[in-house]
Amino acid sequence: MVPTSAATTKVRAGRPHGADAVPPSIQTAAAWSWRLLLIGALVTASLYVTALFKVIVVPVAIALLLTVLLTPVRRFLEKRLRFSRGLASISALLGLLLVVGGLITVAGSTIVSGISELREKAIDGFNEFMDWLQAGPFGIGVEQVDGYLKELEKFISSSQDSIVSGALGAATTVGHVAAGAVIALFCTFFFLLDGRTIWSWCVGLFPARSRDTIHQAGRRGIVTLSAYTRTQILVALVDAVGIGVGAAFFVPSLALPLGILVFVGSFIPIVGAVVTGAVAVLVVLVANGWVAALIMLGIVLAVQQIESHALQPFLMGHAVSLHPVAVLLVVAAGGFAAGIVGALFAVPLAALINTVVLYFNGHDKFPDLGTDDTLVIRGKPALPVMVRRAEEDLADDEKVPASARTAGRRASRRAGAPSSGAGASAGEDA
Repeated sequence: MVPTSAATTKVRAGRPHGADAVPPSIQTAAAWSWRLLLIGALVTASLYVTALFKVIVVPVAIALLLTVLLTPVRRFLEKRLRFSRGLASISALLGLLLVVGGLITVAGSTIVSGISELREKAIDGFNEFMDWLQAGPFGIGVEQVDGYLKELEKFISSSQDSIVSGALGAATTVGHVAAGAVIALFCTFFFLLDGRTIWSWCVGLFPARSRDTIHQAGRRGIVTLSAYTRTQILVALVDAVGIGVGAAFFVPSLALPLGILVFVGSFIPIVGAVVTGAVAVLVVLVANGWVAALIMLGIVLAVQQIESHALQPFLMGHAVSLHPVAVLLVVAAGGFAAGIVGALFAVPLAALINTVVLYFNGHDKFPDLGTDDTLVIRGKPALPVMVRRAEEDLADDEKVPASARTAGRRASRRAGAPSSGAGASAGEDA
């Protein structure tokens, strides 16, 4: 064995061992890494559970937005017209259904009245297009077009199984939509009627020391959702009026349904405005030709530019405190993860999370709300009569000795009367 000097031994003894040998920067990076991995796993699990129960989660989210929208109406009916809480809630909900049903009825009747004229123009436009194909630079004859149509028919006939399965899937989707609509309406009514009690129950699930902070953060989150909903309605109304008025110069019979379509589609940021604007341009193209379509395209672009550079930065940016780049990325991520539903709820969800997280970190976006509002957690609810009587019977039985209870039950059986224990059991079952 080679002997080591005393100096070498002292140097080795002074070297750090184990975790102490890892540089502080690596330790910090590792600490951040496992925490980020844990958060990512939690987010992934949450998204998986949400996708698994989307038939319930999506209607509840829609009910929450509808509740935020209808709460001022319910308060107006309560304060000005002296309605009871239940009557005001059901009246606000029925009013919303009447408005939506009226819009759908008017749009449907307008489409039915104007579709015949549009159909004739579409047929004439198609014939002109076929003539242009034959006489134009492509030189495509009628025989070639017939061959393409026959190949298309063969493809459709060979894909009947896929078409049938797709139809069955569409029927299942329609059933899910109907069930979701019922759940959304049911939840909206009870959120309007007893939302504070439901919220207090949810807050009561958390530890007592954090309940007030969660309640205050939730209040600010609801204000953010309210600001988003009202601002989005205003933005959608401006888009619908602008594009609808532009379409009225070219297709007066279809201007109203196009405006309603734009209004509904504008609730999906960026994507909805583009798609509905393209539909308006296509309708004008079929009805009045290329020149009118180009003019309509200019109108659509002008309306969207006003929305993007005036309404969205000043109104929506102030309401949800999200940068336009953040809105774009959030909508893209939501659409990629959950399609149209994800794009629809991406911005309000991001705004809600932003407000709540900032409040937890000490930044209050709505200091005027204050912190005086408190919840009554786990009050003293009134028990049903049968349950209360059963508890009283049990309390009486505990005061009587066991031998006396047994003798009393035997006497009761001989007399044909039910014992206190049987009464308690019946009360508990009730």
